[in-house]
Amino acid sequence: MKKSLIVFLLVLLPFLKLEAVAGDSYEITGYKMPGIQVIPIKDTKSNRQYELLVKLPENYAENKDKKYPVIYFTDAVWHIELLSSITFFMMEDVILVGVSWQKDIGEDLIKEEGAHVSRYRDYSFKKSSNAERQAKYEFGQASNHLAFIRNDVFKYVETNYRTEPDNRTYFGFSMGGLFGAYALLTQPDSFKNYLLGSPSLWQLSALESKADANVKNMNANVFVSYGSLEEKLRPHIEDFVRLMKKRNDKSLKLKQVVIESAGHSDSSPMMSVRSVKWLSSLQPKGDK
Repeated sequence: MKKSLIVFLLVLLPFLKLEAVAGDSYEITGYKMPGIQVIPIKDTKSNRQYELLVKLPENYAENKDKKYPVIYFTDAVWHIELLSSITFFMMEDVILVGVSWQKDIGEDLIKEEGAHVSRYRDYSFKKSSNAERQAKYEFGQASNHLAFIRNDVFKYVETNYRTEPDNRTYFGFSMGGLFGAYALLTQPDSFKNYLLGSPSLWQLSALESKADANVKNMNANVFVSYGSLEEKLRPHIEDFVRLMKKRNDKSLKLKQVVIESAGHSDSSPMMSVRSVKWLSSLQPKGDK
């Protein structure tokens, strides 16, 4: 029954459209997604406006003394439905926190590029050599976005909800996966667990140069995957895996998965399922 429902949701996802609703839910055409709180939050350094999509476990209100691990994820509206379904079946006792794209961005840029345009700036760590593109997209501000998450998002979530700060998970796909790799190499203590799907590691050597050389023990669990048909991206991800193994860091647990018969976009649903299942195996028995 559970497997059938997951398959049904995977098939249905492309036809669902999320729209923000003031208060505590997200509206899907013809369906209202229960239990999703939409929280406005500002980057106190840049003054940019974002939203958090928060989903609490069903037993949260009843277990007033219980603290919960948190899965933080970027590209919030792209992943909230699937992660909500997967964690319901595989990891019930977890809080989901999705970080939106910038909300108060120029309307002309949104019309031209889409609501997700701020991800080009926030998830990338290197500026473009093309002056026109750089002026338009402002590439290379991953450090600022990570600071926003560490200073503002963590503070809000850990002040307002019962969480386990030492059991944070990051989930990201594609450019979101790149951002997760950046956080892992530069400030690995941001999260305990990193779930990175098809990370866009086209400039791995440049990313490696930003790694904090003073960090000897990452103390992290890392899941990284890609689709077997991602022929161009695959070598870069495999180089990243080799880089991680080369550290000989006994505090680093690494899981590499190849999603068979999948390209870039269509590897995302299976990566979500398999990464959360792997994550659930790392939790104390009572949290599965």
